[in-house]
Amino acid sequence: MIDRRKLLLGGAALALSGCKILDSARDRDSALRRLFASHEGLTQSAQRALIGNRLAPEFIEADIRQGQRPNGSTDPVSASYRRMAETGFQDYRLTVTGLVDQPQSLSLADLTALPSRTQITRHDCVEGWSCIAKWQGVPLGTVLTLAQPKLTARYAVFHCYDAIERGLAGEVFYYESIDLIDAYHAQTILAYAMNGAALPVANGAPLRLRVERQLGYKMAKYVHTIELTDSLAALGQGHGSYWADRGYEWYAGI
Repeated sequence: MIDRRKLLLGGAALALSGCKILDSARDRDSALRRLFASHEGLTQSAQRALIGNRLAPEFIEADIRQGQRPNGSTDPVSASYRRMAETGFQDYRLTVTGLVDQPQSLSLADLTALPSRTQITRHDCVEGWSCIAKWQGVPLGTVLTLAQPKLTARYAVFHCYDAIERGLAGEVFYYESIDLIDAYHAQTILAYAMNGAALPVANGAPLRLRVERQLGYKMAKYVHTIELTDSLAALGQGHGSYWADRGYEWYAGI
């Protein structure tokens, strides 16, 4: 007969061993993390097959019970950003470049003059919290259409004003990317207003990305340039975004 004490101790040892394996996922070079990453394409394909082009859930104003929680960078310190903020972003320009036939340089007034979309959606953070807010902005697809993407363009890359860290080569600014399928989704907008007022600095003023079917870290704030490209290999460490380069999922669909 198996000794009960030995059985319990053996089970505990196995459980602790499993915990150590899971703990290794925090290491960017771990085998477990590489295993998870190898299945990301399958996850993306499965989600797209299941939900297609459907919209993320939208809510009513009564569902907005708290302010949108700021997260990550909340006040960029670069001199150029500070100067713009002091003048209400009158000198702000959004540049659209890369694999396009008609590069764009759009002021905030230009952007607000374009057809807009308003949506009340839930922001889901990878940290486990969520907030419902009302966002108004110009559909990203409208802006990209002005720039006339080349047939070889596959991704929209977002370059931002907020410096996340300082490396040996200097400041590292936030960068994010999505593919053109998500870029042209109806709810993917460049938001300049939140809850009926101009977008606050803490939430990404003057312009932030909203891509409602993905986790919050995909929704780049303080966007100044959109670059269309056919590959993400030259962006950061080659994984497509600041957080993907640090082990997070690039697609981050929900």
